[in-house]
Amino acid sequence: MIRETSGKWGSSQTVTGPVLSVPFSMKIEDEKGKIHLVEKLLHFLPDEIGIEGDLATQERYRGIYRTILYGAALSIKGTFPNPMLEEVDASVGDVQWDRAFVSLGISDMKGIREEIVALVGDGPVEMDPGIPVKEVISSGVSARVPLRREAEGVPFEFTLELNGSRQIQFVPVGKVTSVHLRSAWPHPSFNGEYLPVARTITENGFEADWKVLHLNRNYPQSWVGDAHSIAGSGFGVELFIPVDVYQKTMRTLKYAIMFLGFTFMVLFFSEIMNRRPIHPLQYLLIGFAVSIFYALLLSIAEFLGFGMAYLVSSAVILALIAAYTKSVTGSGRATFLVSGVLGVLYGYLYLVLQMADYALLMGSVGLFAALAAVMYLTRGIDWYSIRLEGETSSAGEPSEIPDM
Repeated sequence: MIRETSGKWGSSQTVTGPVLSVPFSMKIEDEKGKIHLVEKLLHFLPDEIGIEGDLATQERYRGIYRTILYGAALSIKGTFPNPMLEEVDASVGDVQWDRAFVSLGISDMKGIREEIVALVGDGPVEMDPGIPVKEVISSGVSARVPLRREAEGVPFEFTLELNGSRQIQFVPVGKVTSVHLRSAWPHPSFNGEYLPVARTITENGFEADWKVLHLNRNYPQSWVGDAHSIAGSGFGVELFIPVDVYQKTMRTLKYAIMFLGFTFMVLFFSEIMNRRPIHPLQYLLIGFAVSIFYALLLSIAEFLGFGMAYLVSSAVILALIAAYTKSVTGSGRATFLVSGVLGVLYGYLYLVLQMADYALLMGSVGLFAALAAVMYLTRGIDWYSIRLEGETSSAGEPSEIPDM
């Protein structure tokens, strides 16, 4: 479901660049001494780049599954350096200044919401889909920006309206890359190669600032062809979903053995106290009833949500086990004990599941407390005596069960 929704809206986005690429011809001598002109590209990264962004989030549901979508409004500003072609021994006359182009990497093009008109150099340029040469960026938009040899620097400015889901990342292409993000989503998970230098997280959202220097990464500010790769150096934020319905159901399932164990234990005690044996098949049927709770919980949660599904599932299972226990044991006391123990377990487990940060701790404490209570209540029982008296009773002599 998440993949389907993201595929139509926009998946996790990675924004790269912009990158300035200038074609030029190099003279290369082959093994036979002949000179050939080979066209290459010199790629320039910005001296500085600043990104300001707002993420407007929304939740989408499909049954019990949910995903987080966002609409990003990004403002990207910076300056390219003066293209110094002498760095690669290229003749100035061989440089094709009129074919220079700028590229902006966008990992999922379906997420672009508006036309991208950039200010690069002397004026506005309209970005077109695709990258002429994919030596640095593999997916995104680009535009030709004729340059002048005497230009001291090339300023740029982009406004990008971008849809995405769950995560957004940026590749630090500047000598100094500064990013400031804001969002009303209160559960950010900062990831990638660099963490924010400052962040503020409240119940109303978050703000975060990153600052990455070119010294923090393993590629230079300019190179020829595909000599370097900038992949894998991104950083950003994931819009984290704390605990969804499916995760809560899986957590509930981890306590199944505890529920079965305590139910069978209470049945066993009621069997001893009432002197009315319970057949193993009856134990098995009650165990099946306890187990089917989890299937009911998952299926009902798809329509009613986790809280209501938990209430309905636990209520019907408690009613079923209480009715069956009453018919099997013929004892109201045993029925009350079995139903009460299960009711307490279901109630406590629900409270534990609501504690996202302390669920494991509270679950462990609850298990320890329950085990300690059982050990305390059964500390005075002489189990060998019960077995011997049961054998005597089966031989025709009366037996007495110690009062617990």
